[in-house]
Amino acid sequence: MSLTREQMLIEMGLGPIWRLRETSPVITRDVPVTSSVHTDSAAPLVQVAGSPVQQKSAMSNVAVDALDWPELQHQVASCQACPLCKQRKQAVFGVGDQQADWLFIGEGPGADEDVQGEPFVGQAGKLLDNMLAALDIARGEKVYIANAVKCRPPGNRTPEAAEMSACRPYLERQIALIKPKIIVLLGKAAVHSLLHEDKTLGGMRGQRHEYQGIPVVVTYHPAYLLRNLPEKAKAWEDLLFARRLLRESGKA
Repeated sequence: MSLTREQMLIEMGLGPIWRLRETSPVITRDVPVTSSVHTDSAAPLVQVAGSPVQQKSAMSNVAVDALDWPELQHQVASCQACPLCKQRKQAVFGVGDQQADWLFIGEGPGADEDVQGEPFVGQAGKLLDNMLAALDIARGEKVYIANAVKCRPPGNRTPEAAEMSACRPYLERQIALIKPKIIVLLGKAAVHSLLHEDKTLGGMRGQRHEYQGIPVVVTYHPAYLLRNLPEKAKAWEDLLFARRLLRESGKA
């Protein structure tokens, strides 16, 4: 039996299909062009000026800016810039197409990710893969998946500001190397890390944000969607919005 696209999405639990408005406001963020030492724009994400975490992050920024993929992955694997390194099984660098059109950024690795060394491999990862499939894209093909922090926070808690600050140069270097055409931020921690925003996700959804000229769309983390099933339709709307921005840019 052949299913229509809408029927397939309903079977996946992603329905109903929402219709998007034709126009949405554009919000541009004043984000640093390089992963150099952060000052005012990063201030909300630094716990205490001169803290050990901040100092280690600042000292490593210049070197991180010049790293290629193998060097960057090696530095992440050996990183000790914040206390998360003390109890990780391994750092979770990221996975996918290194010249991807789509970049998805989550919050931090969970228990499954810490064991396997790949982001989004548990139930939340399965949901993300299903949503990608509904967009006719797939993990590893025009898609790269990363996290705001590369080591698992204890108890799968939300990453803290200083932890994201220490890891941010790695994320920024990944973005610089990938040169994605669209970035999708999954969850509030990812928004804090990349856009330095503290607004609610609901207040940031449905708008075009930017990071160094790259369109950015904000949506819910898949783990949140598993706990709040009615919100799946909103997340699907956000992905359709992201796809439309990509097409309107002429880069699809």
